[in-house]
Amino acid sequence: MPRRPPRALRATAPDRRDDSGTSALFIGACPGSPVCAAVHTYLFVDGLDVVARSDSRMVGLAPWRLLRPGGPLHPTDMPRLAAVAAEGGPAPGPDRLTVRVRLRGETVIWSDLMYPGPDGTTVEEVRFHLEQYLGEIERTYAASQDHPWCPAPEVGRGTT
Repeated sequence: MPRRPPRALRATAPDRRDDSGTSALFIGACPGSPVCAAVHTYLFVDGLDVVARSDSRMVGLAPWRLLRPGGPLHPTDMPRLAAVAAEGGPAPGPDRLTVRVRLRGETVIWSDLMYPGPDGTTVEEVRFHLEQYLGEIERTYAASQDHPWCPAPEVGRGTT
């Protein structure tokens, strides 16, 4: 079977962007060895792998670092930069992929993005319904807690 080009990478979740321009977030987790070198997350916005499309050298951070309660992806009224990926390898290097996360009413906004969208135009900002966004983070984080690759709670309390 031929390999699909990076532009063709898509999540199994359908494109659920609605008429208001709100996107859908889908988060997956890779369990690490033997599938790949380390446990990491996949962030899909409207079915597109944001990390792979932004910088193919990057790998999403581990679920217990990225998705923990109050962690980098949890929105606040004050905008903040959230590291979502680091240069590949089990120990993240100094190069990080970041997004600016902020909350405006019932909308979560990711900005400072730069990846090709499905039509080839550059995506610089996406908006999510707060309920769907938090539900997806909580779903994936809860699922990651049931896997043997999740560290003990004291290990997961580090900073990103």
